[in-house]
Amino acid sequence: MSAFRPIEWRDAERAVVLIDQRRLPENEVYVIAATWEQVADAIREMVVRGAPAIGISAAYGLAIAALDRAAGAHDVPDLERALEAAFSGLAATRPTAVNLFWALERMRRRLRACEGPPAEAAACLLEEAHAIAAEDVAMCEAMGDLGAALLPEGTRLLTHCNAGGLATGGYGTALGVARSAWKTGRLRHVLADETRPFLQGARLTAWELHREGIPVRVITDNMAGHFMQRGEVDAVVVGADRVAANGDVANKIGTYAVAVLAHAHGLPFYVAAPTSTVDLATPTGAEIPIERRHDREVTHLGDRRLVPAGVAVENPAFDVTPARLVTAIITERGVARPPYADSLAALLRQG
Repeated sequence: MSAFRPIEWRDAERAVVLIDQRRLPENEVYVIAATWEQVADAIREMVVRGAPAIGISAAYGLAIAALDRAAGAHDVPDLERALEAAFSGLAATRPTAVNLFWALERMRRRLRACEGPPAEAAACLLEEAHAIAAEDVAMCEAMGDLGAALLPEGTRLLTHCNAGGLATGGYGTALGVARSAWKTGRLRHVLADETRPFLQGARLTAWELHREGIPVRVITDNMAGHFMQRGEVDAVVVGADRVAANGDVANKIGTYAVAVLAHAHGLPFYVAAPTSTVDLATPTGAEIPIERRHDREVTHLGDRRLVPAGVAVENPAFDVTPARLVTAIITERGVARPPYADSLAALLRQG
């Protein structure tokens, strides 16, 4: 585990506590979400972000809704009907991260399998949310070890965005690889792209790694090619918000450019993602919905406007890296290699 708890359940308050990622690194502030609507707002407003963390938070949001509505339900089907607004409201928060829909569907299956009165069914859903959170940490640790084994000693690793403990249940996907590589002596340091426009790399990745004593250097997004050209990058590892059946990968905007640069310089480009992020129902990256976020994330830095008033901007939150640029996809069940249509399907069959 990392040295902080990004998502924590509190029984006494029947609420989920989330570190407010918008306030880092200046302030370590926690948000208490005691209703499913507050959880949905936290996901939508990026209090919590990162595909696995979104899924965990949504599971807890649904559990809160079930605990609130159990007393007024006659039986489990009646409780499921009462939860439809929570299911649909949570599902509408972020369209790209498939872990959100995976977690909600898993919660629905658990609800339908519950026997006994609605109160017991609500308790079952809270138990399932706890299981999703615990499994995520175990999956990320397994991914970290598998990914670290791919790196030679002294690796200078470049990453984009934040795929660390903040984006998961506490260990990380891409940064899980970095953590495991550091523990085993394979990592020299991490180069963290600042990741515009929301600066998750500069604000969050750097905060996590520096807090844990792992050497990290922040670079602007347009410096990656420079350091690759100078032979100062040995490998790239990133996370993912959705992996299509053919191995196309949706990740934070700018990932595609990093993959192109890595390919041009003959560097391995690894994606670390749990199998819950693999979406076999989406054939290729062309079918992945790309979230467009508010213009203000581009036009402003804090309260200061950088772009002239009246000038239009574009702000897609993600891009798609084609499978041909991906060296390997690291999951908790093993490392998938091309052709991904075969290797990813085989890994998912293991479950």
